[in-house]
Order: sequence, then structure tokens, then C-alpha cells
Amino acid sequence: QVQLVESGGGSVQAGGSLRLSCAAYGYTYSISCMGWFRQAPGKEREGVADISTGGGFTYYADSVKGRFTISQDSAKNTLYLQMNSLKPEDTAMYTCAASFDSSCLTPTGATRARTYNHWGQGTQVIVSS
Repeated sequence: QVQLVESGGGSVQAGGSLRLSCAAYGYTYSISCMGWFRQAPGKEREGVADISTGGGFTYYADSVKGRFTISQDSAKNTLYLQMNSLKPEDTAMYTCAASFDSSCLTPTGATRARTYNHWGQGTQVIVSS
């Protein structure tokens, strides 16, 4: 079992930055990838970014490419999402997830919710114009 706890959300003006964190606890040695998803009110959940355990594979949704950076600190079992140049359309509940499925190492699997086995509770990000 893996437990995920996010932090770092908040309110920021457009053009600003935030860094989200996700601490992983439990059987983390079985994790193949970790990712960030987001869901805005009335919209479908969207895969934002994904990173393999070793860091050799990363994937970004087109909507965040060049603005967001996913990273991890293996010693701390912590995943990060650095979000720069934030836009109002980035407003959403951001949730981290862990996958034991090697399909997370593909562009298709990286941002597909069913690839992931464990989910955090989420942290809210609000970007005002």
C-alpha cells in the first residue's frame, strides 16, 4: 500500500509560480512512475505530467509543456511540480498519483488515470487574472 500526501497549493495571480509537493509513504519501492493530474469544476480529469522512478522518463501534457516541471527527490520519496507562468485556466484541484504499471512509461499511459494505482487527496490551485 502507498499513501500520498500533497501540499503547496494556494492562490496566485496570473504569471506567478507555485510548487506542489507529494510525499509518498509505504511500499514506494514498487512504484514505476508518479504523476500529477488536475481537475477543474465541470471538466474531466487531465493528466498533467509524469516521471519514472529513475527520472529517465518524463511526459507533459501540451497544455503545460514549457511552463511546468516535474521532478522528484528519491531520498525523501517526494514528488514535485514546479508551475511557472500560471494562467487562470490552470485553476484546478491537483492530485498526485503512483503507478505500479510499466505502461506509465509511455506517452499514452503516462496521463491515463487507470494506469495509476494510488491517489492523494489533492491540493487546490487558484490562479486569478
